[in-house]
Amino acid sequence: MPGVLEALAEISKYIPTVKKAARPPSLPTRLMWTGIVILLYLIMTEIPLVGVKITGTATAATLTYMLLGMNLGTLMTLGIGPIVTAGIVLEVLVGGGLIEMDLTKPRDRKIFMGAQRTLAILFAILEAAAYAFGCRFWRVPGATLGTCPVGLGVKLLVILQLTIATLILMWFDELVRNGWGIGSALSMFIVANVVKGMFWQLAGTVKYRGQYYGWLTQVIMQHDPAVLRLGLPDMVGFLATIAIIMLLAYFQLMRVYIPVTSPRYGSIKTRIPLNFIYVTNIPILFVAITVSDLQILANVMASITGPNSFWTKAVAYMYAYMRPPRGVLESIHYPLHFLTFTVSWLALGLLFGFIWVEVAGLSPRQQAENIIKSGMELPGIRRNIKLLERILARYIYPLTVISSLLVTGIAILADFFGAYGSGSGLVLLVGIIYSFYEALVYERTLEMYPALQRILGR
Repeated sequence: MPGVLEALAEISKYIPTVKKAARPPSLPTRLMWTGIVILLYLIMTEIPLVGVKITGTATAATLTYMLLGMNLGTLMTLGIGPIVTAGIVLEVLVGGGLIEMDLTKPRDRKIFMGAQRTLAILFAILEAAAYAFGCRFWRVPGATLGTCPVGLGVKLLVILQLTIATLILMWFDELVRNGWGIGSALSMFIVANVVKGMFWQLAGTVKYRGQYYGWLTQVIMQHDPAVLRLGLPDMVGFLATIAIIMLLAYFQLMRVYIPVTSPRYGSIKTRIPLNFIYVTNIPILFVAITVSDLQILANVMASITGPNSFWTKAVAYMYAYMRPPRGVLESIHYPLHFLTFTVSWLALGLLFGFIWVEVAGLSPRQQAENIIKSGMELPGIRRNIKLLERILARYIYPLTVISSLLVTGIAILADFFGAYGSGSGLVLLVGIIYSFYEALVYERTLEMYPALQRILGR
């Protein structure tokens, strides 16, 4: 398996990339580039594919379309799905021990990132081919499966467009990550889509079953308070959105402190802060995208094997019972669905939480090594990595379990009350914005105190 990753990493050398900035531009310039990237992405979500006529798109409230930034029939038909899925696959393989790699080593990290780029392009080609050759864009009602009103040339053109669109998104992310912008472009794309979905749920003007989709539009146009609505945004969801955002912001600020001393500086005592939400928002992102990929897989299989095939129905049922419910009434009307959704999301959230701790260098051993290298030690504990690892495991593993279940539980609670933007969307929204704020403060501090840049090797 490592040989396969090395081969994929070797192929990535022939894929054009955005070079790292030798000297990062000024903060306003980096903010400008970040804004331009987000604007270009939003424009791409509205540009139709050549050879495809858009007949309709999913509502902005759909989990898959919000988190993966998809818009069927446009350049963003695949969204960030191939890129994120490639990352999830490799991180699960490495975190699960199926591939022996130490991502703290520069060489292994380079191989991992190169393999991820190549795998993302391969996923894009495969998904695009399934859409095109499954006649997803041109299906004629009543026609035999596999028959298309377009030729091979148009299908290949669509595959080429979608592959290039995925490559452009990779360049956008590399541009932002490599010092030209701030944060992560893929994260900001998720924020843009969640905010767009929230606005759609608040003020959408499309009618559905005789009611306006947006809650505020329903209140203004039909003078209906819409306290609870089945499958549609309502007042309870609006209030839940505000409450969940405030709750998430509170937990983001919580810390758990570990006391340490430094023999180098006269045994001065200090504390190392660990985020209470130790696993950040990554597990809920993985869970939501895993569930979203089930919907994409069901659509692709329906295009290839037909909507009534066994495997298509199996995947479709799996997605139907794992997708988030749309508010209180739907959760109550379909208790089995809500129970299956709750159990599966908690289990996956816990699984991805532990995987992320191991992959991201947050494990007790890695933290013990970091403390030893920094010259710190725990009071009364000798400088031994294995001993320190056992001590830290008492903090880190319970914190991993608590934070994984907490973040996933908040997302489930938000979906139960029908919060706008979906529960996972709100968790990601608050986490990403807070991380962006921290990055912004960090960069601003470096600009105000140039001496820090020399100390940090910038």
